[in-house]
Amino acid sequence: MYDLSDPRYARQLTLRGFGPAAQDKLATGRVLIVGAGGLGSPAASYLAAAGVGTISLVDTDVVDVTNLHRQLLYTTPDVGRAKLDVARERLYAINPQVVVHTHDTRLTAQNAAALVAGHDVVIDATDNFPARYAINDACLAHGVPFVYGSVARFDGQVSVFAAPGGPCYRCLFPEMPAPGTVPTCAEEGVLGVVPGVIGLHQATEAIKLLVGIGTPLVGQLLLVDLLAQDTQRIAVARRPDCPACSDVRTPSLPSMSIQHLDPTHVAALLASDDAPIIIDVREPWEYDLVHLPVSTLIPLSTLSARANELDPTRSYALLCHHGMRSEMAANWLLQHGFTRLINIDGGIDAWSMDVDQSLPRY
Repeated sequence: MYDLSDPRYARQLTLRGFGPAAQDKLATGRVLIVGAGGLGSPAASYLAAAGVGTISLVDTDVVDVTNLHRQLLYTTPDVGRAKLDVARERLYAINPQVVVHTHDTRLTAQNAAALVAGHDVVIDATDNFPARYAINDACLAHGVPFVYGSVARFDGQVSVFAAPGGPCYRCLFPEMPAPGTVPTCAEEGVLGVVPGVIGLHQATEAIKLLVGIGTPLVGQLLLVDLLAQDTQRIAVARRPDCPACSDVRTPSLPSMSIQHLDPTHVAALLASDDAPIIIDVREPWEYDLVHLPVSTLIPLSTLSARANELDPTRSYALLCHHGMRSEMAANWLLQHGFTRLINIDGGIDAWSMDVDQSLPRY
């Protein structure tokens, strides 16, 4: 049971402008965090410590050694474990009064509304555009604000979208960018402290929204440059022609869906009469390190230019290192007329563990 007399909240209870009334609002608050990685780890940790009553986590990844420089919810002995399992343990260790729900699934256009329902605030801690657009649309449908955050190299961005009277994400970015036009952290790198700083900004915005204090970043995009220790705020207005939140709305995502299969199932499909064509969307240097002999290399950055090489009537299985870039590629193809699409969850790293252990890992 939630105990406001617990001394862990003493500094907030005595905080002028916060106090017991605000703490009580946190106790009944429900926050959905999509992604338990670089942004989700610090956000979840501080929301649990602050006393948010219910935290729901959405993720499918396992802890990888490359996560550890920025995802401090996890430690070296956790490598190989499911992030959700570790995160649940850590959050209960931080604050046993908090209720933690976990959802071992990828947020998609098809399940976003069900995941968002019943929450007061959503934190977008994803690193892929299809999920971000799906979060936006689901939050608009349910009237739930979401705290956006993104990072790259030494920089980060934070804003609050889909709040009453404020803009939505599609007001700023009406259309999903083509695959490869925005590098991922895996491709471009990120200084470990950057997602920590941005994740804490997101946690702060969530607390402000739950409690009703301060001025949330509604209609404002905060840009953070940690190399220069510089911040800027850019005004973001609602667009009268926004495809999602204006009076005249257009369908945003196809009604079809992408199959998510693990490497074992895809390997079995390769022996069937209607075997999918495997498209590897990693970079050439990664392909040179290790690849499936039956795969065709089309890097994500070239997919939009080379899509005319593919037959929309055929079945394609998209492959990358861990399954994230391939999902971006599959979503882009889905929007451009391809309907028989499989994302190989876990990527070639999982393939080397579960199907062919002779394949080197990197």
